[in-house]
Amino acid sequence: MLDGPLLKNVLLFSLPIMLSNLLQIAFNAADTVIVGKFSGQRALAAVGSTGAIVGMLVSLFNGLSVGATIVLAQSLGSGVIKRIKAAVHTAYYLALSGGLILTAAGFFLSGYLLRMTGTPEDILDQALLYMRIYFAGSIPLFVYNCGASVMRAKGDSVRPTMILTATGAINVLMNLFLVIALKMDVAGVAIATVISESISAILVTACLMREDDQTRLVLSEIMLDRHSLAGILTIGLPAGLQGMMWSLSNVAIQKALNSFGSITVAGNTAAANIEEFVYIGMEGFSQSAMTFTSQNAGAKNVKRIKEILSLTTVMITAVSFMIGAFILWQGDSLLLLYTDDPSVINVGKIRIKYVVFWLFLNGVLDVPSSSMRGMGYSTLPTVFMLMGIVGVRLGWIYLFWNTHPTLEVLYMCFPLSWAVTTVLQFILWSVLYRRFVRKCGLPDASAGEGQ
Repeated sequence: MLDGPLLKNVLLFSLPIMLSNLLQIAFNAADTVIVGKFSGQRALAAVGSTGAIVGMLVSLFNGLSVGATIVLAQSLGSGVIKRIKAAVHTAYYLALSGGLILTAAGFFLSGYLLRMTGTPEDILDQALLYMRIYFAGSIPLFVYNCGASVMRAKGDSVRPTMILTATGAINVLMNLFLVIALKMDVAGVAIATVISESISAILVTACLMREDDQTRLVLSEIMLDRHSLAGILTIGLPAGLQGMMWSLSNVAIQKALNSFGSITVAGNTAAANIEEFVYIGMEGFSQSAMTFTSQNAGAKNVKRIKEILSLTTVMITAVSFMIGAFILWQGDSLLLLYTDDPSVINVGKIRIKYVVFWLFLNGVLDVPSSSMRGMGYSTLPTVFMLMGIVGVRLGWIYLFWNTHPTLEVLYMCFPLSWAVTTVLQFILWSVLYRRFVRKCGLPDASAGEGQ
């Protein structure tokens, strides 16, 4: 990550993550296809109605995984190896405690949150059952994310991919058995998810317990280290709050969608599931931007940080645009995989036209945000992200959608918020990059010279 051909190294790091995303999204799509085809549009709508709420509750704790990744990568880049062991065990402590808190919160708050967002009555009971079972798997979900973050921080993106491949296949097989054979509908999907997440948590933990370096996990040493905790929280809390507030704006959008009824919710669910395929390249290249920048920030390689930003921006734009264009072209055929209901398909086509095709803008704005976090700046990117995403979406809903309550007008808040936030993030990156160069004890001109 610190030297050598950047394009080759970014690809070597990103491609396993992209494959992991592809497999995970494909397995999740299989879940949704099974529900839509064998349990009907109400079950499909019930699962889809929970997405924004689940995202809001999970995002805060997922931000801590981001903080752990950056703290570990910066320690590796700077050569301060003695802090790595403490960071690994602190991250695991946060994963276990955060998972326990979310399990309880998900169980007790699910009904209130579903009613608050106006979930249609004909799918409310199924949605509540799905959420409570899903949140029962919070601990294994966070443990896997923590373990995968440790591996990726030191450049290992292959083993997390292998684990997800195995557990994703198990998830699909469990869905086929529970939903089709046992007729368990949404409960079967949720149970299959919890089982597969538990296996992935066990596998990633077993891998780390067998490491032969400072990232080796010792279960008896899982505890909080004050210095590591401070670093993880400094970066992870703003990242988690950003994701939480981003999801909160999506909860407002979900509430608006719910007002159209369960058919619209089902169509939106199918299209949103197809939409996930656009993210195949996004996470791979944004993870590269963050992890490569973190190690180079630790080594004070300021020129390489700028090169990483440029390269990952071009790559994320190209990949996400091509996938989005393909989905727009083949939208009808893809939606038919989920349902045969023409009304549901028509709703899905609207989302594809107004949201999915424009997702490349979302990919672009992720790069400067990841780069700034890699340099150790997390609060300001979060503030700017909230201004651009949450502010624009909520403002659009309350100022425009309420007076023009159509699905097309509602969906327009997505590309508009991405475009505004992209501009804000690149402006902020240029300011913070110069600040980082000065922090390294270098004149601004040195940003264009190798270190």
